[in-house]
Amino acid sequence: MRQALTQIRVETPGRGLVEITRDVRRWAEAQGMAEGLLTLFCRHTSASLTIQENADPDVRRDLEAFFDRIAPEDPGRYIHDAEGPDDMPAHIRSVLTGVQLSVPLSGGRLALGTWQGVYLFEHRRAPHRREVVLHLLGE
Repeated sequence: MRQALTQIRVETPGRGLVEITRDVRRWAEAQGMAEGLLTLFCRHTSASLTIQENADPDVRRDLEAFFDRIAPEDPGRYIHDAEGPDDMPAHIRSVLTGVQLSVPLSGGRLALGTWQGVYLFEHRRAPHRREVVLHLLGE
């Protein structure tokens, strides 16, 4: 068994889904392993990771609208607002989507489906620099 570890930085424009599939795929496939498991970990509590359709941008827009409804910015609704009105809603959204993903490596390639992409889901309104740790275990 071999393992490899790296970290990628993702610049976000503010709230929304930022596709990172290309960077993740490029790094994982460059490790020269045929079979394995890639773990991705977002090092933040107000951003998350998800695997989602990457063909139709309406999916991303609908997801963002859905999260606006279930975790709205609403002054007075939350106790925690240390960094502004989008602070607690960002934490709720992160809990619902998660900060860790696992993707199998098969035949030296990520085993994503035809329409699947890996996304960092930024939950804050302001642009941020996010960090995602990639750990590949395989042979």
